[in-house]
Amino acid sequence: MIYLKLFLTFFEIGLFTFGGGYAMISLVREKALTLGWMSEEALLNMIAVSESTPGPIAVNMATFVGSTQAGILGSVCATLGVVLPSFLIILLIAAVIRNFLKYKGVQAFLSGVRPCVVALILSTSILMFFSILFDFSTLESTFAPDFRGLILLAILVLVAFVFKKIKKKKPSPILMILISAGLGMILYSI
Repeated sequence: MIYLKLFLTFFEIGLFTFGGGYAMISLVREKALTLGWMSEEALLNMIAVSESTPGPIAVNMATFVGSTQAGILGSVCATLGVVLPSFLIILLIAAVIRNFLKYKGVQAFLSGVRPCVVALILSTSILMFFSILFDFSTLESTFAPDFRGLILLAILVLVAFVFKKIKKKKPSPILMILISAGLGMILYSI
């Protein structure tokens, strides 16, 4: 039954992911591709939509994947699956253990997990970068640069650089998303 499969898959992702939504991207990608729920291109589009809509990226991704597979009920099952492990763990910690982070074992565990989270986020970012801008997702892929994507990236880097020089701070992520959306509509409609 697809609803149970969605719930269990996202429950597993939620249970074994440390580091928040961005660390989940690699697990969601692996599961969605392995189970044939999405193509690489659809997955990248889903990540872009999940990132630019309000709410936590992990919840947005689960909701999106669930809705593409089984409609509204599928999105509810996937979302519950991804949220429930964290909710239960935090509820248990809050109810049973006071000052949980003061224990050396907990500190050692978290110190060991942090590099793994960084590696997962970095590897997913690198994969997305090459897949989006160069259509290069596997070693067998041919190298095909997306010149419009490269132009868009160059413009965004230039905007961020100019903004930083003039305003002495980074541009708002909302501004960058709006600029990239506008540029995407212009560049990809040509």
